[in-house]
Amino acid sequence: MRYSLRQLEVFVAVGRCESVSRAAEALVMSQSATSTALGEFERQFDSQLFDRVGKTLRLNELGRQLLPKAVELLDRAREIEDLLEGKAGFGALQIGATLTIGNYLAALIIASFLQRHPESRIRLQVHNTATIVHQVVHHELDLGLIEGDCHHPDLEVQSWVEDELVVFCSPAYPLAQRGEVPLEELTAQPWILREHGSGTRETFDHAMRHHRAPLNIRLELEHTEAIKRAVEFGLGIGCISRLTLREAFRRGSLVPIATPELDLRRQFRFLWHKQKYQTAGMREFLALCRAMTAGIQRSDEIPLPLIS
Repeated sequence: MRYSLRQLEVFVAVGRCESVSRAAEALVMSQSATSTALGEFERQFDSQLFDRVGKTLRLNELGRQLLPKAVELLDRAREIEDLLEGKAGFGALQIGATLTIGNYLAALIIASFLQRHPESRIRLQVHNTATIVHQVVHHELDLGLIEGDCHHPDLEVQSWVEDELVVFCSPAYPLAQRGEVPLEELTAQPWILREHGSGTRETFDHAMRHHRAPLNIRLELEHTEAIKRAVEFGLGIGCISRLTLREAFRRGSLVPIATPELDLRRQFRFLWHKQKYQTAGMREFLALCRAMTAGIQRSDEIPLPLIS
């Protein structure tokens, strides 16, 4: 062959980082060695794989076609290397999860995975849905676990388990003892919501799409725990996953508000790149996720350790 796996590693790293210097750091190589390897790779085939924009290198059309094939070949090569070296486990996995899944479910699944396969390595990144989708599209993650919808043409998306958002408030808030609250009255309240780009905000906005009056949004926060604290302090009402509120409802520090006019159901989903080689580790991780929710109708029914 006219190319080496190391050259492919350099190409993939530069494609992901869009920078020779950052790729060199990721590969633990010198910047000059990384630049030389990439240059030789392109010259060998008299092909340009990147558009140079200042100090940034962006994949051109040929580079975008090559990237998933190179990632797949490297994944297979690592499996062969592990097999020849007699290594157990499934090597390294790059998992991305949105905040609700990442903070409440992913850690338990990863713990179960590593107990079964202690020689494996997992890196978990927790971001909002838009960021996870972007990272999977650009092959920065092997697998994404998201809340809500994804319609990107390059991604395979599969449903996992149903989730439901719930409107909630402090037990001292004026609406706490009202039972059902009309939508018109709810919209006039100060709201503490997730930021745009999150699956939670997308589900909430979709549920409110037929109500034309502007909302009184007091705060937009990136973390569900921050939203819970703000609502506990009486700053307004919130709307996040019932799963994240289960313990607060049990303790009585927060209370649900019945909203029969709103459909706040959604799906937790798996996603991966359609051209991504599904390694044995990915298949095992997906199997553990599905085992966790076997026979479960909704995410807040999943048995989790109690938080005192």
